[in-house]
Amino acid sequence: MSDPETKPQRSQGQPTHAQPRNKEVEPVKPVSGRRSSDDSTGASSNTSSTHFSSVDGYEGEELDDVQDRRDRLERVSTTHSASGDAPVHPIDSVVEVPDSFYDKLPKHRKNIIVFLQAFTAFLSPMSSTSVLAATPEVAAEYKTTGSIVNLVNAFYLLFMGLSPIIWGPLSQVYGRRPVALTTGVGFVIASIGTALSPNLGAFFFFRLFTAFLGTSFLLNGAAVISDIFRPTERGTATGWFMSGSLTGPAFGPFIGGLIVTYTSWRVIFWLQTGLAAVATIGIYFLMPETIFHKKIDDLAGYSGRQKGRELLSMLNPWRVLKLFRYPNFVLTGFASSALVWNMYGLLTPIRYVLNPRYHLTSPLQGGLFYLAPGFGYLTGTFVGGRYADYIVKVYIRKRGVRIPEDRMYSALPFMGIVIPGSVLIYGWCVEKDVGGIPLTVIVLFLQGLAQLFCFPSLNTYCLDVMDGRGAEVIAGNYAVRYLFGCLATAVVLPATETIGVGWYSTISSLFVFAGAISTYLSVRYGKQWRDAIDAKQAAAPQQRDKKHKSKGRQEAGIITDEKNGHESVSGSDVSAASKSGTPTRANEEEKRLANDGGV
Repeated sequence: MSDPETKPQRSQGQPTHAQPRNKEVEPVKPVSGRRSSDDSTGASSNTSSTHFSSVDGYEGEELDDVQDRRDRLERVSTTHSASGDAPVHPIDSVVEVPDSFYDKLPKHRKNIIVFLQAFTAFLSPMSSTSVLAATPEVAAEYKTTGSIVNLVNAFYLLFMGLSPIIWGPLSQVYGRRPVALTTGVGFVIASIGTALSPNLGAFFFFRLFTAFLGTSFLLNGAAVISDIFRPTERGTATGWFMSGSLTGPAFGPFIGGLIVTYTSWRVIFWLQTGLAAVATIGIYFLMPETIFHKKIDDLAGYSGRQKGRELLSMLNPWRVLKLFRYPNFVLTGFASSALVWNMYGLLTPIRYVLNPRYHLTSPLQGGLFYLAPGFGYLTGTFVGGRYADYIVKVYIRKRGVRIPEDRMYSALPFMGIVIPGSVLIYGWCVEKDVGGIPLTVIVLFLQGLAQLFCFPSLNTYCLDVMDGRGAEVIAGNYAVRYLFGCLATAVVLPATETIGVGWYSTISSLFVFAGAISTYLSVRYGKQWRDAIDAKQAAAPQQRDKKHKSKGRQEAGIITDEKNGHESVSGSDVSAASKSGTPTRANEEEKRLANDGGV
């Protein structure tokens, strides 16, 4: 079957419309997908007769078959069956977006939408780190330890890693706007719950609920950018969008430190509530539905039960996880994970590592160090995405065609040299007390700037590489990266206490360098891998249908001569029919083959 936006496809040799015929009437074969009464009972009646008629120019057609042809031409389903007895298989409706669709919104409206998405993307990452500066105060109020509060932060990132496999398919099925509004309202409620938490259990629950909802802003923002910008423009837009998602973790601790210095830690979450409310109101008034084709539209006219089955298939998180069969998807996920590991590995222990080293005493003083990478992320916003788009255009001029992997060339020098070098210098200078605060601030700024040359490239590649499934691809990528962020948050403090800041930074540097190698392999072999797996997937339905037809012929007692292609009915079935005197399905098949010129 075809996609909903295209005309119905027909098999080779089968006309789309039945033509009037003046020649001698031939027996009409049962239409695939419908079973005759003979098939349903296993026997045919000797007294039954076939009635032919001339209806609307369809001379020689059975009335049922004429109506069936009309029905098939009226609607194209998103499911198909290889034959009448075959199971129904869902088809992914991938609709090609016309170029004119990207001009639907004026430029100023697109800029407003990008700013709104960047603002919403700021919320959940900010919440992941804003409490870091208040860890001792939260632990004291709930009569627990800082390690337990940090464990809550690690689980926060774990839930940020798990939720994308839910929100990605949901936005593909129902659209971006309903998902954004629903999670926006939920985020406000969860933030209020966190601010009012009377005990550690409630604090734990509402923090995780916030994480589960907040990741949808990151996925929706990336998907919206892919909806309204052409591939050659997405890098710049993604750079601005990433300014929100990356400055959130950096400015969160500074904001938290400022609040804790002068008032209660609970004000952090009241501020978060206010920001989330503003974002939700902005979504309601300023964000239209941007997706070109909702998958829910494919199910128009389905029965309730069949619609439910197809919805479960469309929303199944396994759709996202199955994308990891693509090696390039695995490798770019690994590269993104290395960057997030490095980011949270640097940000999480700053108050524990730098405050004692430089004899800082207040949360506000420690929070000032977070501004260095934060301003690096913000500065990278102006150049990182633009540079990625520039590289795409360079390779289009060179090759004459756009290949999604070419975009990632822009990330290689920064992921392979700048970030590992900056992290190594940071770790060993802090370990050996060399360079003081100025050197520490400079290298934190440089690695933050370099990350904005990497993330827009990797994110936009996820949106470009699989048409029609960008939200699911970016969901899988976010799932992997935040699972690694969770791991980094959980292990960084014990690791730095055990092996020191220098050796931990060395491990992080090697991790990021390995991510650069993974990115290069994706650039070098990504198209080859994609083509091979796509070809294998395209051949799978044909092989499945062939196997089903072969099984059906075996059940009917039909033997195919592989050498000359002739078909015949097995002797056992013929003997059984002659003994019983009852025409069997094999008898009917033999008659049909004889009429068709078979054996």
